[in-house]
Amino acid sequence: MAAKRGERLRTVLRFIFLLGMAFVMVLPILWAFSTAIKPQKEIYAYPPTIIPTRLAWENFAKAWTSAPFGRYAFNSVFVTLTILVCQLFNAAFAAYAFSWLKFRGRDTLFLFFLAAMMIPTQVLIVPTFLIFRSFGWIDTYWALIIPFVSNAFGIFLMRQSFLAIPRDLVDAAKIDGCGHLGIIGNIMVPSSKAAFISFSLLTFTWRWNDYFWPLIMTNSTKMRTLPVGLVFLRTSEGSIEWNVVMAGAVIVMLPVILLFVTLQKYFVQGVMSSGIKG
Repeated sequence: MAAKRGERLRTVLRFIFLLGMAFVMVLPILWAFSTAIKPQKEIYAYPPTIIPTRLAWENFAKAWTSAPFGRYAFNSVFVTLTILVCQLFNAAFAAYAFSWLKFRGRDTLFLFFLAAMMIPTQVLIVPTFLIFRSFGWIDTYWALIIPFVSNAFGIFLMRQSFLAIPRDLVDAAKIDGCGHLGIIGNIMVPSSKAAFISFSLLTFTWRWNDYFWPLIMTNSTKMRTLPVGLVFLRTSEGSIEWNVVMAGAVIVMLPVILLFVTLQKYFVQGVMSSGIKG
């Protein structure tokens, strides 16, 4: 009985700790949503309120019209989806080569791919900027897309998932006359659906929320993405209307939150099946 009570106490303490951590993580998001629907006069009210006395939905319309948010949204969607498609294709083909094809230097080459994961992006900013400037790519979609068409982490994740596929399936496909493209399209990709969805969610989040790279590589309003546009929304007027700024931030956050809520089970399955859990 004493052991059972001790286990229950540990379970309760664990639950309280995790609940507290979840609250700390969610509080900034809740505060952003709350501020986004507050009238201007309630922003600096003391004591602060979570639920406003009046829902100021006009903040979202004002945020959308205070800056060319339509153009920012188009740039973010176009750049993010283009990078996502390129990375999925590259990850699928490279992972198949590293997991199921045998060629000289395969493992050594794969180690170089893993080493690429350890290089911070900031180290490559200056040489990449100089190269792109010589190409005339600054302030173009090329500068926003080309550096991210391949991802070492995605190749690693897909390779781990491909290695878990039974060899009997691949051998049966070869007997039926499938070539490498047929094996990738009919066996590897369908069997690794959860891993592909997990990588897609991560890639979408990284590129959608990317601020530093578009800030360095773009100069004009027509090429800015949503994270960069939020900064100019904040500094576009003399006085900062934080409810409007938060409304713009909610617009940027909402697609990522909806995607994770909708595809959460696939994300967990993909991480678990790839062998990189814990």
